[in-house]
Amino acid sequence: MQSARKTTAEAVAGRRTHRVAVLALPGVPPFELGIPSRVFGSAVDEAGQALYEVTVCTADGRPVLSDAGFTVQPAAGPEALAAADTVIVPPTHAMPELAHGGPLPPEVTAAIAGIRPGTRLVSICTGSYVLAAAGLLDGRPATTHWNLAPEFRRAYPRVLVDEDVLFVDDGDVLTSAGVAAGVDLCLHLIRRDHGTTVTNRAARMCVVPPWRDGGQAQYIDRPVPAPTVATTTATRAWAQERLGEPLTLAELADHARMSLRTFTRRFRDEVGMTPVQWLTGQRLEVARQLLESSDLPVDLVAHRAGFGSANSLRQHMRTALGVSPIAYRRTFQPHGPAASAVTPEVIATGAVL
Repeated sequence: MQSARKTTAEAVAGRRTHRVAVLALPGVPPFELGIPSRVFGSAVDEAGQALYEVTVCTADGRPVLSDAGFTVQPAAGPEALAAADTVIVPPTHAMPELAHGGPLPPEVTAAIAGIRPGTRLVSICTGSYVLAAAGLLDGRPATTHWNLAPEFRRAYPRVLVDEDVLFVDDGDVLTSAGVAAGVDLCLHLIRRDHGTTVTNRAARMCVVPPWRDGGQAQYIDRPVPAPTVATTTATRAWAQERLGEPLTLAELADHARMSLRTFTRRFRDEVGMTPVQWLTGQRLEVARQLLESSDLPVDLVAHRAGFGSANSLRQHMRTALGVSPIAYRRTFQPHGPAASAVTPEVIATGAVL
């Protein structure tokens, strides 16, 4: 037993932490700047040892003014970029010329040029403009904030823009959508590097889902496939196409070609919850979107979301959100129509659309 402990301790002591350099540019939003430190800083091994070393740096080592009006004092200059295993570029709101494909400031160009070949490059939100302006996204798939995708496409026509995903993993270059998608991408990188156990532990520390299949932040309708050998991603996508139908755990496991026990275990490992919990959450998202954006009666919303009845939807919404469907709709449609009932015949025929 002592020998085993010693071997583990020696392995931990001999392991070099993964070095992450976060490039703070003038006009950086504090929230996005802090995402890498918070998420990667929560990634530890079973012994509680940090797996990443995160350093905030600037292109010339000098402080920069954030878009919140306070100064960011960096821990390092461009030498941190040259020594990093992963370089992350948060957005900047102080380089309007990038929106038109303009050049980077000389000091930023020089700092990026000093990054070692093979270093993993990551952008959060409009940090993709910086990578694109440096020519690092030419001919590669990438994403950015959905609202700026048309502008980004015009400014950098060589980039293969996909604004309908939370993030794009193109191997050594990864880009994410706006704000919270940066959290998803950092967790994705931890999963790539260390698997689901470490990722789930880090996500719990940050109080965020370990894997987000989609969300309104980027108006995504399909999950981004998880990079695992044994995955339930295809079954989740299949289930999302059939949320209005009654789906059993046995049917999900059969689609994944796994036993019930194996499917349930792998599903929880990948998603961080049971299949039933996930399915309920997906159906709630459908119901919320319909209540926010449509005039459909609550009965029909419940049917389309897969809850079967308005009473079932009401119970789930009260449990998850603390409000009824009608109260929820009034929050987003204060002058909208009253939630009326429809007959089973109308539900069956789909006459109310």
